[in-house]
Formats: sequence, structure tokens, C-alpha cells
Amino acid sequence: MFTNILVAIDGSKASDQAIERAVDEAKVWNARLHAIYVVETGLFSSLPSDNTVEIMYRVLENEGNAALEKAKKTAAKNGVALITHLKQGHAGTEIVALAQKEKVDLIISGSHGKSKTDSILLGSVSTYIATHSTVTTMVVRS
Repeated sequence: MFTNILVAIDGSKASDQAIERAVDEAKVWNARLHAIYVVETGLFSSLPSDNTVEIMYRVLENEGNAALEKAKKTAAKNGVALITHLKQGHAGTEIVALAQKEKVDLIISGSHGKSKTDSILLGSVSTYIATHSTVTTMVVRS
């Protein structure tokens, strides 16, 4: 039924559960599996451009690389190859765009991110994906 799956991760507990579910789905359907981590650059748009912003971005980028590496290990431990993508921008927009580019037929995401205030301040990424994606979306609850 599914041949190409994308899982959105952010290093949260819900995201860990989403990658586990994505690996299970990839095994069941013998599907290709992608993982995406998005560094939210919109958080910095109102800050003056200086070294502090660059340092903050690098910290988030390193966090993203670590989360993708952890996801890759989880997938490999279960016999699934994982293609990783580190993007920057608005998380929902980047996830939907990558899904279209890679011709994904299932997107999996956690129900909420690292901070419950993220959804208040930024809007829920999982809601954005479900609203704007043209493919099946699975939201994994933690």
C-alpha cells in the first residue's frame, strides 16, 4: 500500500515514537524510508544579524544532525535503510515540500514537538501537515 514514507523528527519523545512507527511501517510495506529534521529559521527573523544568531543556528543544526543520526541507528537496528534530510525554514512547509519532491505516499509525525509552547507560538506542525499535505498523514501520539 505504501512505497515511500517520510517521518518528521525533532528530537522529542513523540518524534522517537514516530520514527519507531515509521520503521515498522517501512518493514511491513517494504517501503523506502526518509526522515526530515527542520531547523526553524523563522525563530531568528526578528533578531539582529550577528554572531549570536549564527551560534544559535549551529546549535540547532547540530541538534538536528544528532536526531537524524539517532533515527538512522534505530532504523538500521531494525534492518531498514533511512535517507536523512536536514532542512531549514518553516517545519510544516519544508515537510510537505519534501514529501512532494520525493513522491512520498505516507507522512508520519509526532503529535507534538519538544515544547508544548511550540504549538501555541508556532502552530502545530502535525496539524499543518495534515491540512496541507495531499497524501496520507499519520500522527503518532506519545
